[in-house]
Amino acid sequence: MTDKNKKSLHVKTGDRVIVTSGKDKGKIGNIKKVNPTEATVVVEGANMVTKAQKPQPMAGIQGGLIKLEAPMDSSKVMVVCPACEKPTRIKHDVVDGKKVRVCKKCGEQLDV
Repeated sequence: MTDKNKKSLHVKTGDRVIVTSGKDKGKIGNIKKVNPTEATVVVEGANMVTKAQKPQPMAGIQGGLIKLEAPMDSSKVMVVCPACEKPTRIKHDVVDGKKVRVCKKCGEQLDV
């Protein structure tokens, strides 16, 4: 993977986010996975899809319909600030020579 294809995202794995559009608008969950090359994120409990799973007896996997979270575009989520508990945009500040994410509403650091 080259740095050219890697996009800078406003969210990181483990962030608490709210979905801002689509069928799951208003749902709050944690980010499980981030894909910076495609600018997508996987949010717990949001964008659920049903997938047909073939049985694999050697691996011990039972067949049937399974529900799992599908990736969604990162622009459809907003970070929920841990301090003010509101969905917010973020800004980047330099503190002690280190770039950190800061809440636009209350000014609290998101990176601990």
